[in-house]
Amino acid sequence: MSIDAAEYRHRREQIMAKIGQGTAVFRSAPMVVMHNDVEYPFRQDSDFFYLTGFNEPEAVAVLAPHHDEHRFILFVQPKDPEKETWTGYRVGIEQAKERYGADEAYPITEFNEKFPQYIQKAEQIYYHLGRDEGFNQTILQHWQRFIMTYPRRGTGPLALVDSNSLIHPLRQVKSAAELELMRRATSISAEAHNRARHFAKPGMYEYQVQAEIEHTFRLQGGMGPAYPSIVASGPNACILHYTENNRQMQDGDLLLIDAGCAFDYYNGDITRTFPVNGQFNKYQQAIYELVLAAQMKAIAEVQPGKAYNEFHDIAVCVLVQGLIDLGLLQGDLEELIKEEKYKPFYMHRTGHWLGLDVHDVGIYQPSPEQWHVLQPGNILTVEPGLYIAPDIKPAEGQPEVPPEWRGIGVRIEDDVLVTEQGHDILTADVPKAIADL
Repeated sequence: MSIDAAEYRHRREQIMAKIGQGTAVFRSAPMVVMHNDVEYPFRQDSDFFYLTGFNEPEAVAVLAPHHDEHRFILFVQPKDPEKETWTGYRVGIEQAKERYGADEAYPITEFNEKFPQYIQKAEQIYYHLGRDEGFNQTILQHWQRFIMTYPRRGTGPLALVDSNSLIHPLRQVKSAAELELMRRATSISAEAHNRARHFAKPGMYEYQVQAEIEHTFRLQGGMGPAYPSIVASGPNACILHYTENNRQMQDGDLLLIDAGCAFDYYNGDITRTFPVNGQFNKYQQAIYELVLAAQMKAIAEVQPGKAYNEFHDIAVCVLVQGLIDLGLLQGDLEELIKEEKYKPFYMHRTGHWLGLDVHDVGIYQPSPEQWHVLQPGNILTVEPGLYIAPDIKPAEGQPEVPPEWRGIGVRIEDDVLVTEQGHDILTADVPKAIADL
Protein backbone atom coordinates (compact mmCIF):
# COMPACT_ATOMS: atom_id res chain seq x y z
CA MET A 1 0.00 0.00 0.00
CA SER A 2 1.95 3.01 -1.27
CA ILE A 3 2.13 5.66 -3.98
CA ASP A 4 3.54 4.25 -7.23
CA ALA A 5 6.13 5.86 -9.52
CA ALA A 6 3.49 6.86 -12.08
CA GLU A 7 1.63 9.00 -9.54
CA TYR A 8 4.79 10.78 -8.41
CA ARG A 9 5.60 11.46 -12.08
CA HIS A 10 2.08 12.78 -12.65
CA ARG A 11 2.44 15.15 -9.70
CA ARG A 12 5.70 16.51 -11.10
CA GLU A 13 4.12 16.92 -14.52
CA GLN A 14 1.32 18.96 -12.97
CA ILE A 15 3.84 21.27 -11.32
CA MET A 16 5.89 21.64 -14.50
CA ALA A 17 2.78 22.47 -16.50
CA LYS A 18 2.14 25.32 -14.07
CA ILE A 19 5.65 26.80 -14.09
CA GLY A 20 6.29 26.76 -17.84
CA GLN A 21 9.53 28.69 -18.27
CA GLY A 22 10.25 28.66 -14.56
CA THR A 23 12.40 26.39 -12.40
CA ALA A 24 11.11 24.92 -9.13
CA VAL A 25 13.37 23.86 -6.26
CA PHE A 26 12.41 21.66 -3.32
CA ARG A 27 14.66 20.89 -0.35
CA SER A 28 14.57 17.78 1.84
CA ALA A 29 14.05 18.05 5.57
CA PRO A 30 17.12 18.40 7.79
CA MET A 31 18.20 15.91 10.42
CA VAL A 32 17.12 17.29 13.79
CA VAL A 33 19.21 16.78 16.92
CA MET A 34 17.38 15.47 19.99
CA HIS A 35 20.29 16.09 22.36
CA ASN A 36 24.07 16.28 21.93
CA ASP A 37 24.80 13.96 18.98
CA VAL A 38 21.58 11.91 19.14
CA GLU A 39 19.19 12.63 16.29
CA TYR A 40 15.42 12.29 16.08
CA PRO A 41 14.19 9.70 13.56
CA PHE A 42 14.27 11.35 10.16
CA ARG A 43 10.97 12.65 8.81
CA GLN A 44 11.04 13.88 5.22
CA ASP A 45 9.67 17.29 4.21
CA SER A 46 6.09 16.69 3.07
CA ASP A 47 6.30 18.73 -0.16
CA PHE A 48 9.56 17.05 -1.12
CA PHE A 49 8.10 13.61 -0.38
CA TYR A 50 4.88 14.40 -2.26
CA LEU A 51 6.83 15.05 -5.47
CA THR A 52 9.56 12.42 -5.22
CA GLY A 53 8.87 9.67 -2.67
CA PHE A 54 12.57 10.06 -1.81
CA ASN A 55 13.14 9.55 1.90
CA GLU A 56 16.68 10.69 2.70
CA PRO A 57 18.09 13.94 4.10
CA GLU A 58 20.56 16.18 2.28
CA ALA A 59 18.70 16.13 -1.02
CA VAL A 60 17.30 18.68 -3.49
CA ALA A 61 14.78 18.18 -6.28
CA VAL A 62 14.78 20.56 -9.25
CA LEU A 63 12.01 20.76 -11.85
CA ALA A 64 13.11 22.56 -15.05
CA PRO A 65 10.56 21.91 -17.84
CA HIS A 66 12.32 24.33 -20.19
CA HIS A 67 15.70 22.56 -20.03
CA ASP A 68 16.80 20.83 -23.24
CA GLU A 69 17.74 17.51 -21.56
CA HIS A 70 16.84 17.36 -17.87
CA ARG A 71 13.39 18.21 -16.56
CA PHE A 72 13.61 16.42 -13.21
CA ILE A 73 16.95 16.52 -11.40
CA LEU A 74 17.90 15.08 -8.02
CA PHE A 75 20.87 16.06 -5.88
CA VAL A 76 21.50 13.35 -3.27
CA GLN A 77 24.13 11.91 -0.97
CA PRO A 78 26.43 9.52 -2.83
CA LYS A 79 27.01 5.97 -1.65
CA ASP A 80 29.49 5.76 1.22
CA PRO A 81 29.89 2.26 2.74
CA GLU A 82 31.72 3.52 5.83
CA LYS A 83 29.02 6.06 6.75
CA GLU A 84 26.23 3.68 5.78
CA THR A 85 27.54 1.22 8.37
CA TRP A 86 26.63 3.77 11.03
CA THR A 87 23.56 5.54 9.68
CA GLY A 88 21.89 3.20 7.16
CA TYR A 89 21.88 2.58 3.44
CA ARG A 90 21.76 5.38 0.90
CA VAL A 91 20.13 5.21 -2.52
CA GLY A 92 23.09 6.87 -4.19
CA ILE A 93 23.41 8.64 -7.54
CA GLU A 94 22.63 5.90 -10.07
CA GLN A 95 19.74 4.40 -8.13
CA ALA A 96 18.26 7.88 -7.67
CA LYS A 97 17.78 8.00 -11.43
CA GLU A 98 16.56 4.44 -11.82
CA ARG A 99 14.26 4.18 -8.82
CA TYR A 100 12.88 7.72 -8.69
CA GLY A 101 12.71 8.61 -12.37
CA ALA A 102 15.16 11.50 -12.38
CA ASP A 103 16.53 12.58 -15.76
CA GLU A 104 19.81 13.36 -14.04
CA ALA A 105 21.25 12.98 -10.55
CA TYR A 106 24.28 14.55 -8.93
CA PRO A 107 26.02 14.47 -5.56
CA ILE A 108 24.54 17.07 -3.24
CA THR A 109 28.02 18.60 -2.94
CA GLU A 110 27.80 19.65 -6.61
CA PHE A 111 24.60 21.66 -6.24
CA ASN A 112 26.22 25.08 -6.50
CA GLU A 113 28.17 24.00 -9.58
CA LYS A 114 25.30 22.34 -11.47
CA PHE A 115 22.26 24.38 -10.46
CA PRO A 116 22.97 27.50 -12.58
CA GLN A 117 22.39 25.60 -15.84
CA TYR A 118 18.82 24.91 -14.73
CA ILE A 119 17.94 28.55 -14.08
CA GLN A 120 19.89 30.40 -16.76
CA LYS A 121 16.89 30.29 -19.14
CA ALA A 122 14.20 30.38 -16.44
CA GLU A 123 11.87 33.34 -16.04
CA GLN A 124 11.27 32.67 -12.33
CA ILE A 125 12.62 30.53 -9.53
CA TYR A 126 9.89 28.81 -7.51
CA TYR A 127 11.11 28.12 -4.00
CA HIS A 128 9.64 28.32 -0.51
CA LEU A 129 11.88 30.12 1.96
CA GLY A 130 11.65 27.53 4.72
CA ARG A 131 13.43 26.74 7.96
CA ASP A 132 16.74 25.75 6.37
CA GLU A 133 18.37 29.17 6.56
CA GLY A 134 21.59 27.95 4.98
CA PHE A 135 19.84 26.65 1.88
CA ASN A 136 17.61 29.74 1.75
CA GLN A 137 20.79 31.80 1.42
CA THR A 138 22.11 29.46 -1.27
CA ILE A 139 19.03 29.99 -3.45
CA LEU A 140 19.01 33.75 -2.82
CA GLN A 141 22.67 34.02 -3.81
CA HIS A 142 22.10 32.15 -7.10
CA TRP A 143 19.13 34.38 -7.85
CA GLN A 144 21.06 37.55 -7.02
CA ARG A 145 23.93 36.56 -9.32
CA PHE A 146 21.57 36.19 -12.25
CA ILE A 147 19.84 39.49 -11.46
CA MET A 148 23.22 41.25 -11.40
CA THR A 149 24.22 39.82 -14.78
CA TYR A 150 20.80 40.15 -16.44
CA PRO A 151 21.58 43.49 -18.18
CA ARG A 152 24.54 41.82 -19.89
CA ARG A 153 23.04 38.37 -20.53
CA GLY A 154 19.40 39.19 -21.15
CA THR A 155 18.31 35.89 -19.66
CA GLY A 156 17.76 34.46 -16.21
CA PRO A 157 15.15 34.59 -13.47
CA LEU A 158 13.95 38.03 -12.45
CA ALA A 159 11.48 36.81 -9.83
CA LEU A 160 11.52 34.48 -6.84
CA VAL A 161 8.05 32.97 -6.30
CA ASP A 162 6.84 30.92 -3.32
CA SER A 163 6.42 27.31 -4.49
CA ASN A 164 3.64 26.73 -1.96
CA SER A 165 1.22 28.32 -4.42
CA LEU A 166 2.02 25.50 -6.88
CA ILE A 167 2.01 22.40 -4.73
CA HIS A 168 -0.41 23.03 -1.89
CA PRO A 169 -3.60 23.17 -4.02
CA LEU A 170 -2.61 19.75 -5.41
CA ARG A 171 -2.02 18.29 -1.94
CA GLN A 172 -5.41 19.60 -0.80
CA VAL A 173 -7.28 17.16 -3.08
CA LYS A 174 -6.40 13.55 -2.28
CA SER A 175 -5.95 10.95 -5.03
CA ALA A 176 -7.36 7.42 -4.88
CA ALA A 177 -3.99 6.09 -3.71
CA GLU A 178 -3.74 8.75 -1.01
CA LEU A 179 -7.24 7.90 0.18
CA GLU A 180 -6.20 4.27 0.66
CA LEU A 181 -3.33 5.42 2.87
CA MET A 182 -5.58 7.82 4.77
CA ARG A 183 -8.11 5.04 5.34
CA ARG A 184 -5.35 2.82 6.71
CA ALA A 185 -4.01 5.59 8.98
CA THR A 186 -7.48 6.35 10.34
CA SER A 187 -8.35 2.66 10.72
CA ILE A 188 -5.29 2.02 12.88
CA SER A 189 -6.03 5.19 14.82
CA ALA A 190 -9.57 3.98 15.45
CA GLU A 191 -8.36 0.57 16.64
CA ALA A 192 -5.98 2.26 19.08
CA HIS A 193 -8.75 4.46 20.51
CA ASN A 194 -11.04 1.49 21.00
CA ARG A 195 -8.27 -0.43 22.73
CA ALA A 196 -7.56 2.54 25.00
CA ARG A 197 -11.21 2.92 26.00
CA HIS A 198 -11.44 -0.69 27.11
CA PHE A 199 -8.05 -0.54 28.84
CA ALA A 200 -8.41 2.66 30.88
CA LYS A 201 -9.44 2.27 34.53
CA PRO A 202 -9.38 4.43 37.66
CA GLY A 203 -6.00 4.21 39.34
CA MET A 204 -4.04 3.85 36.11
CA TYR A 205 -1.68 6.53 34.88
CA GLU A 206 -2.25 8.46 31.70
CA TYR A 207 1.05 7.22 30.29
CA GLN A 208 -0.14 3.62 30.60
CA VAL A 209 -3.03 4.41 28.29
CA GLN A 210 -0.65 6.25 25.97
CA ALA A 211 1.52 3.13 25.80
CA GLU A 212 -1.45 0.99 24.72
CA ILE A 213 -2.35 3.49 22.01
CA GLU A 214 1.14 3.80 20.58
CA HIS A 215 1.74 0.05 20.88
CA THR A 216 -1.23 -0.44 18.56
CA PHE A 217 0.12 2.08 16.06
CA ARG A 218 3.38 0.17 15.63
CA LEU A 219 1.84 -3.28 15.96
CA GLN A 220 -0.40 -2.55 12.98
CA GLY A 221 2.39 -1.26 10.76
CA GLY A 222 2.14 2.46 11.44
CA MET A 223 5.19 4.70 11.69
CA GLY A 224 4.09 5.74 15.18
CA PRO A 225 2.16 8.73 16.51
CA ALA A 226 1.18 11.38 13.97
CA TYR A 227 1.75 13.95 16.77
CA PRO A 228 2.44 13.76 20.52
CA SER A 229 -0.45 11.78 21.98
CA ILE A 230 -2.73 13.69 24.36
CA VAL A 231 -4.06 11.53 27.21
CA ALA A 232 -5.67 14.05 29.52
CA SER A 233 -7.71 13.05 32.55
CA GLY A 234 -9.77 15.27 34.82
CA PRO A 235 -8.76 18.94 34.67
CA ASN A 236 -5.90 18.14 32.27
CA ALA A 237 -8.55 17.86 29.53
CA CYS A 238 -8.87 21.65 29.72
CA ILE A 239 -5.29 22.01 28.40
CA LEU A 240 -5.58 21.85 24.63
CA HIS A 241 -2.12 20.46 23.89
CA TYR A 242 -1.46 18.61 27.13
CA THR A 243 1.27 15.98 26.57
CA GLU A 244 2.84 15.28 29.99
CA ASN A 245 0.48 12.29 30.39
CA ASN A 246 1.67 11.59 33.94
CA ARG A 247 -1.43 12.00 36.12
CA GLN A 248 -3.07 9.08 37.93
CA MET A 249 -6.68 8.79 36.75
CA GLN A 250 -9.29 9.06 39.46
CA ASP A 251 -12.72 7.52 39.83
CA GLY A 252 -15.17 10.04 38.37
CA ASP A 253 -12.69 11.54 35.88
CA LEU A 254 -13.35 12.12 32.23
CA LEU A 255 -10.48 11.05 29.99
CA LEU A 256 -9.84 13.01 26.78
CA ILE A 257 -7.63 11.18 24.27
CA ASP A 258 -6.43 13.02 21.17
CA ALA A 259 -4.18 10.65 19.23
CA GLY A 260 -3.58 9.54 15.66
CA CYS A 261 -1.38 7.14 13.72
CA ALA A 262 1.03 8.06 10.94
CA PHE A 263 1.00 5.48 8.15
CA ASP A 264 3.45 5.96 5.26
CA TYR A 265 3.47 9.67 6.17
CA TYR A 266 -0.34 10.02 6.03
CA ASN A 267 -2.06 10.81 9.31
CA GLY A 268 -5.10 10.06 11.40
CA ASP A 269 -6.36 12.49 14.05
CA ILE A 270 -9.10 11.39 16.47
CA THR A 271 -10.33 12.72 19.78
CA ARG A 272 -12.72 10.97 22.13
CA THR A 273 -13.76 11.79 25.70
CA PHE A 274 -15.27 9.24 28.04
CA PRO A 275 -15.67 8.55 31.78
CA VAL A 276 -12.89 6.39 33.18
CA ASN A 277 -15.36 4.49 35.39
CA GLY A 278 -17.95 4.14 32.63
CA GLN A 279 -20.48 6.59 34.10
CA PHE A 280 -20.93 10.31 33.42
CA ASN A 281 -22.14 12.51 36.23
CA LYS A 282 -24.96 14.87 35.23
CA TYR A 283 -22.66 17.86 34.66
CA GLN A 284 -20.22 15.89 32.56
CA GLN A 285 -23.08 14.38 30.57
CA ALA A 286 -24.63 17.78 29.88
CA ILE A 287 -21.36 19.12 28.47
CA TYR A 288 -20.68 15.93 26.53
CA GLU A 289 -24.14 15.88 24.94
CA LEU A 290 -23.73 19.53 23.95
CA VAL A 291 -20.37 18.95 22.28
CA LEU A 292 -21.66 15.84 20.51
CA ALA A 293 -24.70 17.74 19.21
CA ALA A 294 -22.42 20.50 17.91
CA GLN A 295 -20.19 17.95 16.20
CA MET A 296 -23.07 16.14 14.52
CA LYS A 297 -24.48 19.42 13.20
CA ALA A 298 -21.04 20.47 11.99
CA ILE A 299 -20.37 17.18 10.19
CA ALA A 300 -23.70 17.57 8.36
CA GLU A 301 -22.34 20.82 6.89
CA VAL A 302 -19.34 19.07 5.31
CA GLN A 303 -20.64 18.89 1.74
CA PRO A 304 -19.16 19.67 -1.68
CA GLY A 305 -19.88 23.28 -2.62
CA LYS A 306 -20.18 24.45 0.98
CA ALA A 307 -17.87 27.19 2.24
CA TYR A 308 -15.19 25.98 4.66
CA ASN A 309 -16.36 28.20 7.52
CA GLU A 310 -19.93 26.89 7.58
CA PHE A 311 -19.26 23.81 9.71
CA HIS A 312 -17.41 25.93 12.26
CA ASP A 313 -20.15 28.54 12.40
CA ILE A 314 -22.89 25.99 13.07
CA ALA A 315 -20.80 24.34 15.79
CA VAL A 316 -20.31 27.67 17.54
CA CYS A 317 -24.01 28.41 17.30
CA VAL A 318 -24.96 25.07 18.90
CA LEU A 319 -22.34 25.39 21.65
CA VAL A 320 -23.27 28.95 22.58
CA GLN A 321 -27.00 28.22 22.68
CA GLY A 322 -26.26 25.20 24.86
CA LEU A 323 -24.18 27.27 27.25
CA ILE A 324 -27.03 29.75 27.50
CA ASP A 325 -29.46 26.93 28.26
CA LEU A 326 -27.15 25.63 31.00
CA GLY A 327 -26.83 29.11 32.54
CA LEU A 328 -23.10 29.34 31.84
CA LEU A 329 -23.59 32.24 29.41
CA GLN A 330 -26.18 35.02 29.52
CA GLY A 331 -27.44 37.24 26.73
CA ASP A 332 -28.54 37.23 23.10
CA LEU A 333 -27.14 34.38 21.00
CA GLU A 334 -26.03 36.51 18.06
CA GLU A 335 -24.45 39.17 20.29
CA LEU A 336 -22.58 36.57 22.35
CA ILE A 337 -21.15 35.07 19.15
CA LYS A 338 -20.32 38.45 17.60
CA GLU A 339 -18.54 39.61 20.77
CA GLU A 340 -16.90 36.17 21.24
CA LYS A 341 -18.09 35.90 24.82
CA TYR A 342 -17.87 32.10 24.46
CA LYS A 343 -14.08 32.13 23.99
CA PRO A 344 -13.24 31.23 27.64
CA PHE A 345 -15.10 27.94 26.99
CA TYR A 346 -14.22 27.35 23.32
CA MET A 347 -11.06 29.01 22.05
CA HIS A 348 -10.16 27.10 18.87
CA ARG A 349 -11.72 26.55 15.46
CA THR A 350 -13.70 23.43 14.67
CA GLY A 351 -11.25 21.73 12.30
CA HIS A 352 -8.29 21.75 9.96
CA TRP A 353 -7.09 20.06 6.78
CA LEU A 354 -5.60 16.59 7.21
CA GLY A 355 -3.20 14.56 5.06
CA LEU A 356 0.58 14.32 4.79
CA ASP A 357 0.71 16.85 7.61
CA VAL A 358 -1.61 16.68 10.61
CA HIS A 359 -2.42 20.36 10.16
CA ASP A 360 -2.24 19.91 6.43
CA VAL A 361 -1.50 22.55 3.82
CA GLY A 362 -4.09 24.54 1.92
CA ILE A 363 -5.72 27.94 2.11
CA TYR A 364 -8.82 28.26 4.27
CA GLN A 365 -9.73 31.83 3.38
CA PRO A 366 -8.38 33.20 0.07
CA SER A 367 -9.65 36.70 0.93
CA PRO A 368 -11.45 38.41 3.83
CA GLU A 369 -14.77 37.99 2.00
CA GLN A 370 -14.21 34.49 0.61
CA TRP A 371 -13.69 31.05 2.13
CA HIS A 372 -12.43 27.92 0.42
CA VAL A 373 -15.27 25.95 -1.13
CA LEU A 374 -15.20 22.28 -0.15
CA GLN A 375 -14.62 19.84 -3.01
CA PRO A 376 -14.42 16.05 -3.30
CA GLY A 377 -11.05 14.79 -2.12
CA ASN A 378 -10.69 17.34 0.68
CA ILE A 379 -10.18 15.78 4.13
CA LEU A 380 -10.73 17.80 7.29
CA THR A 381 -11.19 17.24 10.99
CA VAL A 382 -14.40 18.22 12.79
CA GLU A 383 -13.57 18.76 16.46
CA PRO A 384 -15.69 21.04 18.62
CA GLY A 385 -15.03 21.10 22.33
CA LEU A 386 -15.81 22.81 25.61
CA TYR A 387 -13.19 23.43 28.29
CA ILE A 388 -14.24 24.65 31.73
CA ALA A 389 -10.89 25.10 33.41
CA PRO A 390 -10.71 25.00 37.22
CA ASP A 391 -9.63 28.65 37.18
CA ILE A 392 -11.82 29.78 34.26
CA LYS A 393 -12.37 33.53 34.04
CA PRO A 394 -15.65 34.36 32.29
CA ALA A 395 -15.83 37.09 29.68
CA GLU A 396 -16.76 40.57 30.88
CA GLY A 397 -20.38 40.76 31.97
CA GLN A 398 -20.82 36.98 32.14
CA PRO A 399 -21.70 34.99 35.29
CA GLU A 400 -19.20 33.17 37.43
CA VAL A 401 -18.99 29.45 36.72
CA PRO A 402 -20.28 27.30 39.63
CA PRO A 403 -17.72 24.86 41.05
CA GLU A 404 -19.60 21.74 39.91
CA TRP A 405 -18.84 22.62 36.25
CA ARG A 406 -15.17 23.42 36.73
CA GLY A 407 -12.54 20.95 35.55
CA ILE A 408 -14.72 19.44 32.80
CA GLY A 409 -13.08 19.26 29.38
CA VAL A 410 -14.66 17.55 26.38
CA ARG A 411 -13.59 17.35 22.73
CA ILE A 412 -14.92 15.00 20.04
CA GLU A 413 -13.04 14.77 16.76
CA ASP A 414 -13.52 12.82 13.54
CA ASP A 415 -11.74 12.83 10.18
CA VAL A 416 -14.17 13.58 7.36
CA LEU A 417 -13.68 13.11 3.61
CA VAL A 418 -15.66 15.31 1.23
CA THR A 419 -17.22 13.10 -1.46
CA GLU A 420 -19.24 13.71 -4.63
CA GLN A 421 -22.44 12.92 -2.74
CA GLY A 422 -21.62 14.48 0.63
CA HIS A 423 -19.09 13.15 3.11
CA ASP A 424 -17.58 9.99 4.55
CA ILE A 425 -16.57 9.82 8.24
CA LEU A 426 -13.28 7.92 8.07
CA THR A 427 -13.16 7.44 11.85
CA ALA A 428 -16.72 6.26 12.40
CA ASP A 429 -15.53 2.98 13.96
CA VAL A 430 -14.81 4.78 17.25
CA PRO A 431 -18.06 5.03 19.26
CA LYS A 432 -19.16 8.37 20.63
CA ALA A 433 -22.83 7.93 21.58
CA ILE A 434 -23.25 7.90 25.34
CA ALA A 435 -24.94 4.49 25.24
CA ASP A 436 -21.84 3.05 23.57
CA LEU A 437 -19.43 4.50 26.11
